[in-house]
Amino acid sequence: MPRITDLCHPEAVRVAASHQAEARKIAAELAAIARSGMVLPGSITERRTRCGHRNCACHADPPRLHGPYWQWTRKVAARTVCRWLSPEQHHDYQAWIDNDRRLRELLARLEALGAAALEADPRWQRKTRPAQPDTSQTTP
Repeated sequence: MPRITDLCHPEAVRVAASHQAEARKIAAELAAIARSGMVLPGSITERRTRCGHRNCACHADPPRLHGPYWQWTRKVAARTVCRWLSPEQHHDYQAWIDNDRRLRELLARLEALGAAALEADPRWQRKTRPAQPDTSQTTP
């Protein structure tokens, strides 16, 4: 077997063929997302609102609210940031948000494969004790 210098390479540690196949599928999906070129964190929410006019139908019973309006929300430095989107922007950016969610799912699957490979490593089965320091020589 040739010597592998890249320690992240699956052959550096014996990994099940099924895990390698799964990792290749994930890599293909990641490449497709990368080719699209766009990933957008956050979410888009449909909002319907009431206005300030007392005689408007949005204040009736039952109310007919204004909208739909589209709002993009995300976290930046632990703060919530929101932007209102046009219907065209909603259509375009939703695909980018879908890419972000898929990317996170694929990363979680890769992490699970890595953890499974670590747990399956036969070197965990060895019953060796760590080397003890040599205390036989004492200094006066």
